[in-house]
Amino acid sequence: MATFDLSRETLAQHSVDMRQFIDWRQATLSNGLRVIDGYNSSGLTLTLLPDRGLDIWLAAHNGRPLTWISQGSPHAPDFGGGWLRLFNGGVLVTCGLRHAGPPEHDARSGQHRDLHGDFSLLRAYNIAVNAGWREDRYVAEVTGEVAEASLFGEQLHLTRTVRLTLGEPTIEIIDVFENRYDVATPFMLLHHFNFGYPLVQDGVELHVAHNTVTLRDMQAASAHHDWAHYHAAMPRHLEEVFFHQVLAGQDRRALAVLAGARFGLALEWDTTHEPYLTQWKNYRQGTYVCGVEPGNCLPEGQNRAARSGRLVQLGAGERHVFYNRLTVLDGAEEVIAARARVAAIQRSGHPVDIALTDYAA
Repeated sequence: MATFDLSRETLAQHSVDMRQFIDWRQATLSNGLRVIDGYNSSGLTLTLLPDRGLDIWLAAHNGRPLTWISQGSPHAPDFGGGWLRLFNGGVLVTCGLRHAGPPEHDARSGQHRDLHGDFSLLRAYNIAVNAGWREDRYVAEVTGEVAEASLFGEQLHLTRTVRLTLGEPTIEIIDVFENRYDVATPFMLLHHFNFGYPLVQDGVELHVAHNTVTLRDMQAASAHHDWAHYHAAMPRHLEEVFFHQVLAGQDRRALAVLAGARFGLALEWDTTHEPYLTQWKNYRQGTYVCGVEPGNCLPEGQNRAARSGRLVQLGAGERHVFYNRLTVLDGAEEVIAARARVAAIQRSGHPVDIALTDYAA
């Protein structure tokens, strides 16, 4: 949190332009990609990528990086490039909207679907920056629209808002997805939040109120006892993936805390349409990046989701609203308080209604 007075009265006495304290600034890189840089007197800075689905790329708190980024990123969208080659890293890479998971061919039509779908290759439009006082809180937010659409095919539409609040080390992401067509369509969405060194390092732990932890595969089984603990980078490490049946509070929100003793990050999300949580642990040397990923699906692909009954169909004209909030925890007191919130949900929360028995078998 900011260590100086950011009240409305004090700021009015000392400044005539709130951009001194918080703002979003739009620019274009030399490779033609648009960026929107946000900064906040809380110490939080971040960069949005309108040409990659209005996802979040760089982020830092008081100069401390929160994520990992790939060589040469940010990359321009290229439908021939492949998801892994164009993976920017960054705090948020949205996966979907009709497929999230490994590459596959549709079980009926044979159509190819690339890893994690097309969304991160789509360009946002109608970008708007809005800022102003809301009672005693000054809010600065970016809103944009993204369409995943095909003639005689899907007509999915997203309105995304990324919000900063003056003096608070938080990022709020509000997503409104709508099916604008006259028939239902498969809908898979994964908020693929990615964190890197030094936020993630040896000794960091993931705290999440949960009912069960399910293993994706044998690699995860080999590390089942250690799912909550993170370790130093190592050569040739193979990724470990765990699926959590989380507990949610009466407000249907769940909470995960990724933290060491004195620094960390809290992720809070609404489980109404996003009941799944995937934990991705990747300690590989050089590409040291780990994910905490709420979703309306598992990253298993449309075929398996359909067979298991987990595949969501977004009806004609139907809208789903998603809320995610990231909060930097700076100092032992904030880490302890966040862990206490997780413990409270563990005691009194209720398990989300999901079925993962085919993985447990």
